[in-house]
Amino acid sequence: MQRVHNLKQIKTTRKNLRRDLTLAERKLWLRIKDKQTGYKFRRQHSIGPFIVDFYCPELKLIVEVDGDVHAFDKQIRKDKTREQYLKRLNFKIIRYQNNEIIQNIDGVLEDLYRKINSLLYNS
Repeated sequence: MQRVHNLKQIKTTRKNLRRDLTLAERKLWLRIKDKQTGYKFRRQHSIGPFIVDFYCPELKLIVEVDGDVHAFDKQIRKDKTREQYLKRLNFKIIRYQNNEIIQNIDGVLEDLYRKINSLLYNS
């Protein structure tokens, strides 16, 4: 099977994105890293040509943090293409808005736990 995780061609980009997390990404990362959810998450992980914000290998779960740019038509189309690709590989995707995380991190974490439990019991 062809390798799809952490392709060497985009290693520098992944590294730069990990170094330059947005405020929302940093806030979420501080609450999900080191198995605080009970699951290991990786940040700025690549799958095929795409770099996802957070990835849990055990659950095949991707968590994306969307800023304002994701509201523009061009980005919506890119996100749709990306999502279709990832879903074809059987990844589950959860999206949160930057402002949701910044203003209500506890609510976002509750929602994330609920969705993780739903994945576990509906698989």
